[in-house]
Amino acid sequence: MRMYGNQGNQRPRRRFRWGRLALAVLFASLVIWGGVKLVSYIGDLLSTLAASQEMRQVYHSEPTPAPAAVTAAPDTPAPSVLPALSPSPSATVAPIVTNIPQLKKISYPGNPNLQINRRFKALRKENRDIVGWLTMNTLLDEPVMQRDETYYMDHDILGKPNVNGALFLDSGISLKTRPYSLVIYGHNMKTGAMFGCLRNYENLVFYHSNPFISFHTIYEEGRYVIFAVGCVSTEPRTRHYVDFIALNSTDYLERKGVIDTLIAASVHSCFVDVNPEDQLLILVTCTEKDGDRRMLAARRIRDGENEAELKKIVERSWKK
Repeated sequence: MRMYGNQGNQRPRRRFRWGRLALAVLFASLVIWGGVKLVSYIGDLLSTLAASQEMRQVYHSEPTPAPAAVTAAPDTPAPSVLPALSPSPSATVAPIVTNIPQLKKISYPGNPNLQINRRFKALRKENRDIVGWLTMNTLLDEPVMQRDETYYMDHDILGKPNVNGALFLDSGISLKTRPYSLVIYGHNMKTGAMFGCLRNYENLVFYHSNPFISFHTIYEEGRYVIFAVGCVSTEPRTRHYVDFIALNSTDYLERKGVIDTLIAASVHSCFVDVNPEDQLLILVTCTEKDGDRRMLAARRIRDGENEAELKKIVERSWKK
């Protein structure tokens, strides 16, 4: 009886040992898997930094072209010739208005024949998808690609697979004439890479000190002043919903509606005026919520405007 009793007690112990062993193996596997993923992530980050540095050396090694031919404002109608609009567009406007003003296509001032800038000729030898260069003070100095809406989500600026991806211009935007809107997408990396840096502009002090962005395309240079920073929704019928496709519209009222939404969604109240005929630069990245996007909206500095005066206007803004 004792012998059978002892054998019976050994079975649960063996099962307990095997259970602990299985848990140990599972834990070790998870640790190894996590380590592999971490090493891969660090490798991708280092690869991104190396590729970016390589491109910066190419881009900045070329002499800066004279800006006179590329900084003039577009030849568009003055705001006074357009109809007076209510502060907030509503869904009842469209059926009532019969002659909705449309924005005309504009050739590049000083570059009607679409001569590619010398800096970009050198860059495009490395990758012909490069169409622009974005500079945000010391935070970001990166090329901007254009291909489709998915490729550069997981490929770097040299076309190599990379979790950090690259900055890319909306594929629906044509550069054959000066676009009224330039929408650039990038990952919200926790390291601050790509558009992980956009969260800095939600800090009012940082925004006051850094209100300008440079974005140069293959055909012209551009300087922009930020007028809105915050989160918008990509889901219809939600608060601060923005249809980014509508930014490509030449419909004056439609563009005004999008601008109004961007301003309303901003975490800062800013006094920089924006008109539908202004060229807009919108930077977009994801947030923790699937349907939301963090955005930074800027307009092109107009011919004759002074950056020092614009900065004074920005410094009057406050946190909502």
